[in-house]
Amino acid sequence: MHPLKRAVDYKGSVEFTRSELVGILSFSLRIMGVREAKEFVNEAIERGLLIERNGKLVVDEEALEGERSVEDLFEEMVGHIAKSLGWEREDVIEGIDSMRSRYGDLDRKVLAYLFGMDRGVDMSRFRERLEL
Repeated sequence: MHPLKRAVDYKGSVEFTRSELVGILSFSLRIMGVREAKEFVNEAIERGLLIERNGKLVVDEEALEGERSVEDLFEEMVGHIAKSLGWEREDVIEGIDSMRSRYGDLDRKVLAYLFGMDRGVDMSRFRERLEL
């Protein structure tokens, strides 16, 4: 599920302050780190998924429904790793985030791929879908 959709479901509203949305994505839902959440919000604004109105960010639900999220691949990878290892989804996200210190500021899909490989998970089905 797209991170914005998850944030809307969590809050029960399509309207957020920037810091509130970053907090929900990084702390409440633990989908991404704070820096990633800030970058994600900026990208969502650029792509028209979020509209700035009167100091608030409003999710454009129509645009969100029409977009095939780049997050889908990441979410699929996290689910695959969690299932393969018998871990909770949040533990996989935490492990992926911790790899950032070893590999630097790589795309989170690449980090998820590397994390799975590092843990002995067969990630071959994702190789072709990664945008490198």
